[in-house]
Amino acid sequence: MVEANYTVVGMTCEHCVRSVTEEITRIDTVSEVSVDLASGAVSVRSSAALAEDDVREAVAEAGYELAS
Repeated sequence: MVEANYTVVGMTCEHCVRSVTEEITRIDTVSEVSVDLASGAVSVRSSAALAEDDVREAVAEAGYELAS
């Protein structure tokens, strides 16, 4: 398993957390997503290393963006 950590900007509620979680979970190798609303921290576990662009695209699809 590979674990990667990101920061998502713009989340304000549990609906935001669910949206981000759902979109990132759609990436093929992802097995687990954990989001901390207060800090915007997102931890992703997957069976292979993820391309940051794939995660960025998933987060954008949910309506948010990764911090630079």
